[in-house]
Amino acid sequence: MKRLILSVLCLTSLLGAVGSAPAQTNNAGPVYVIPIKGMIERALVYVVRRGVNQAVRDNASAIILDMDTPGGRLDACEEIMHLLADLDATTYTFVNTDAISAGAIIALSTDHIYMEPSGRIGDAMPIMMSPIPMGGAKEIPDGLKEKAISPTVALIRGAAQRKGHDANMAEAMVRPEYEYTIGDDVICPKGQLLTLTSQDAERLVGEEQRPLLSSGTAKNLDALLEIIGHGDKDVITVESSTAEDIARMIDGFPLSGILMAAGMLCLYIEYKTPGFGVFGLSGIVLLAIWFWGHHVAGLAGMGEVLLLLIGIALLFVEIFLIPGFGITGITGLTCILASLMMAMIQHYPGQPWYQPSAISPMQVQDMILNLGGGLLLTFVSGLLLGRYLPATHAFQRLMLTNAVSADEGYQASAPTEELLGLTGIAETPLRPAGIGVFGERRLNVIAHGEFIDKGDAIVIAETHGNRIVVDHSES
Repeated sequence: MKRLILSVLCLTSLLGAVGSAPAQTNNAGPVYVIPIKGMIERALVYVVRRGVNQAVRDNASAIILDMDTPGGRLDACEEIMHLLADLDATTYTFVNTDAISAGAIIALSTDHIYMEPSGRIGDAMPIMMSPIPMGGAKEIPDGLKEKAISPTVALIRGAAQRKGHDANMAEAMVRPEYEYTIGDDVICPKGQLLTLTSQDAERLVGEEQRPLLSSGTAKNLDALLEIIGHGDKDVITVESSTAEDIARMIDGFPLSGILMAAGMLCLYIEYKTPGFGVFGLSGIVLLAIWFWGHHVAGLAGMGEVLLLLIGIALLFVEIFLIPGFGITGITGLTCILASLMMAMIQHYPGQPWYQPSAISPMQVQDMILNLGGGLLLTFVSGLLLGRYLPATHAFQRLMLTNAVSADEGYQASAPTEELLGLTGIAETPLRPAGIGVFGERRLNVIAHGEFIDKGDAIVIAETHGNRIVVDHSES
């Protein structure tokens, strides 16, 4: 009996140990820290995209946004939110020191928010920036204010709802006329935008005594890692690279359209000139730089490059092997245009290259500006070069401009006027061309009118250079 009881106890403890063993999928991976510093713009999207892709590939246990930002572009903010959605790794925001405007929206898109003792978060009402450099912020006209605020409210409420934060509190960060209360406690009165300090954000509210927004306060990033139980993990900090800074310029308008137009224009000039030379090589290099920039930016992959190469190969087949222009050429052009469009569409981690995520209006606008502008610039440049390039001094040096004429003594063949009236014999049947013998001369001749049989008498009636026309001779 004692042995039986001991065996049951051992088996029970063993099953309990197995059942309580932590899953090794995400907890075993490193912690990725992605800095969100300064203004939020497209360059930051590249860094976050690369960091999230690496974290997914390395099966990261957690992703921490180390945030200190006054805000920035709303389209870039929305792209970062999409990148953080539906990740297996737990996401954190460490407000160190400010998460203002777009920074607050991104913070609400993460699972947990922690703050530095002097941290602040909130004030997410959209503003309009002047198009003039150094023009600063401008007041949104009354007729457009609700049109700008309403989508932002939907964006921030959706982010809060997905991650279990209070959506009404999120809306109070956008609408100053919104009063945010919890029970009888007025957290943010009307006429103010909600901005929370670290002490305000972690205060316990409601019957459940849950934190208002922040899960806790940490002195620094190392202290945060200890609080969330990842102090013993490897920490990988993602930083912006020089290649990403260059890719930012290549991907942006108008340089993206200019590079694309220049590459296609060089290929067009190469197509119109014999052989293969500097224009063809320049076109290939320019398009390669364009695709490289979009690849570094996380937009273009090997699928888009392969589709471009297939399109170029089909065009070469159409030009050199198949006469006319038909289905092969149309398919090639379609593949090229498709590869260019797909290289400008956002792909999110875990999705194949041929399955882009939901396309935002801003992405459509950028794609139209870059692709449409590039094609228009190519067409206009081709017309201008065809019209004015031949008249330039540099192009004149490549052309033979001296004309040759008979008045200057240049002739394509020896003079044949002295042959007029000569008589001879048709050595071969003239049907209508053949050979005639005129004394000691054997000449290629053409019968004028009816055919002439072999041995008939002929006379030279006309000469046009080396074209000699004969008739029947009566003698």
